[in-house]
Amino acid sequence: METNKVKQIHSFGQSIWLDFIDREIILSGNLKKLIDEDGIRGVTSNPAIFEKAITSSSDYDADIRTLSDGNKTNEEIFFGLAITDIKNATDLFKGIYEESKGTDGYVSLEVSPFLALDDEGTTKQAAELWKSVDRKNVMIKIPGTKPGLSAIRKSIGQGININVTLLFGLPRYEEVTEAYLSGLEDHLAAGHSIAHISSVASFFLSRIDVLIDPMLDAKGLGDLKGEVAIASAKKAYEIYKRVFSGPRWEKLAAQGAQVQRLLWASTSSKNPAFKDTKYVEALIGADTVDTVPLETIVAFRDHGVAANTLEEGLDKATETLKRIKAAGIDIDAITQQLEDEGIEKFNKPFEKLLQAIEDQKSKV
Repeated sequence: METNKVKQIHSFGQSIWLDFIDREIILSGNLKKLIDEDGIRGVTSNPAIFEKAITSSSDYDADIRTLSDGNKTNEEIFFGLAITDIKNATDLFKGIYEESKGTDGYVSLEVSPFLALDDEGTTKQAAELWKSVDRKNVMIKIPGTKPGLSAIRKSIGQGININVTLLFGLPRYEEVTEAYLSGLEDHLAAGHSIAHISSVASFFLSRIDVLIDPMLDAKGLGDLKGEVAIASAKKAYEIYKRVFSGPRWEKLAAQGAQVQRLLWASTSSKNPAFKDTKYVEALIGADTVDTVPLETIVAFRDHGVAANTLEEGLDKATETLKRIKAAGIDIDAITQQLEDEGIEKFNKPFEKLLQAIEDQKSKV
């Protein structure tokens, strides 16, 4: 029997998580099948994924009616629905969480996108969601915005698993690792164990190329199309290796601390000229996670190539970023623009989602 190509990725030390959740995939047994057959080791969700799930099926209608009996806000009703799905998914991944000793088996739930620039609001909601889901293998997603950094540190300092989302730029990624290490140190200083705390830093890929590629032709750098995001990710991995070594890290590791793994997100190819498994194939390597939408998992299962690629061509990656800088393309400004747009990309569907809940309530 032919080896499953998605499963092969795990032999290189990378975990594949599914970038999708809805009630149907859980109840139909399809999520369990992905765990058993493709070796899927976790799930990530976001406001856009939930918006699609809730507005495109009637699976949630009865729950919306039940939850709207009290005086709950639409946002509270949404989190009520989401938490049910997240709990059911974490239960499916409990075995993986236990056998991997807390490395994998996580299901991510994001704080409200309206709080993306609100440190205190984010910290408060992260703690509330953590308590409501009440599972060791849930991760609360916090965007890696400037105000998010403080919320990340405080949440880690409270012993909460955090998936840092919406990362595009290398300087911000480095600040996120700092927030993680400081949070671990805070938790330790308060007299707690840190061995159970798990975190990932989610680096968004294809959106970088969508924005930069059209600029490259004009600068005579057409050969770099589809290469900048991958080059950035390879450089992020260099930062990761530097941060999670040396005396400061060793002190935490001696107390059982887990590394904050890099997670590749936005891994579907947005450009039809690219192979549909391009971003997955380019960044397979040890101690990383790749969260992949369903259609990309299906594509990889069919024609993906699993190989240890993450640390290949590091010189080329450095050279790529040098060339775009020399051509006057300001990657830091571009990654800031992507972060701003990313917040908007989650606010819009979240507004739509709350409206759909409102509409459903009025049908009662």
